[in-house]
Amino acid sequence: MAAGDITLFEEFAEQLGNEKHNFASDVLKLGLIDNTTPPTAADASPTWSDYSGNEVSTAGGYTADGETLANVSFSEAGGVATLDADDVALAQDGSGFTDAYWGILYNDTEATDMAIGFVELDGPVSEQDGPIKIQWNASGIARITIS
Repeated sequence: MAAGDITLFEEFAEQLGNEKHNFASDVLKLGLIDNTTPPTAADASPTWSDYSGNEVSTAGGYTADGETLANVSFSEAGGVATLDADDVALAQDGSGFTDAYWGILYNDTEATDMAIGFVELDGPVSEQDGPIKIQWNASGIARITIS
């Protein structure tokens, strides 16, 4: 999987049906973790706390509990709903993490910090080696098709 392509957790469909997300107002974050516990689409009831024990170091420019996504949007056209946001960028930092393998996308507004999906970073990715940009797919972070 190329960096920037997201895999949605299977539980995400149930979360939508149970009105757990309001993308117009909720705060979405991308938390970075090492490869101790790789996520899978079938993880049962995933939340940020399932992965946060393996979060990368915050000694550099990375923020504890993840980077807040800016300009989140959720739109529908022609039966396709699209979730999108600005790309995530971290500046190079000589004291930063060296072991990012996964990004966990989660809803920080929802009481349990429900996880939405994850992105494979083709790690280890190092903040010490240079700037990091997680560039979402040109067609959006996630697309949901009703057919």
